[in-house]
Amino acid sequence: MLSASAPDLSSPAAGGPPPAALRLGWAGLLPFVGGALLVWLVRPDAHPYVTLALSAYAAVIVSFLGGIHWGLAFRQPQPPVWLLGWGVVPSLVAWVAVVMPPSAGLVIHAVMLLVCYGVDRRVYPQFGAAAWLTLRFRLSSIAALSCFVGAAGT
Repeated sequence: MLSASAPDLSSPAAGGPPPAALRLGWAGLLPFVGGALLVWLVRPDAHPYVTLALSAYAAVIVSFLGGIHWGLAFRQPQPPVWLLGWGVVPSLVAWVAVVMPPSAGLVIHAVMLLVCYGVDRRVYPQFGAAAWLTLRFRLSSIAALSCFVGAAGT
């Protein structure tokens, strides 16, 4: 049953992400890992569809990672402009990468996943979200590796 009161967003749980976030985060890797494997396994006529699917999913996730920064900014009475600015950069880069040939676009997605993690290592502690960094590192590493593997298969 849903509570009628708003949740307390003033501080995250000290123990890190809740179990549901862990399960959903790991499940979110299935399109990355599955896509990277399929790039190497499908017939040549299906190859363009698989690489596009992997690239499009990577673009969605990279955009999501930028959007988190807008969520952090929403919690501030006067959000720093740099936080809002950074929040749109991943989406713009992902948009360009998804329309590029997969051999280049998937590499850009992989690099952006790693760059987003690097930015988050500096930003999350400032906003009380440092407990999420271990999960972010693991998910971003596997997602980036999947994009690199997919690019190598093009």
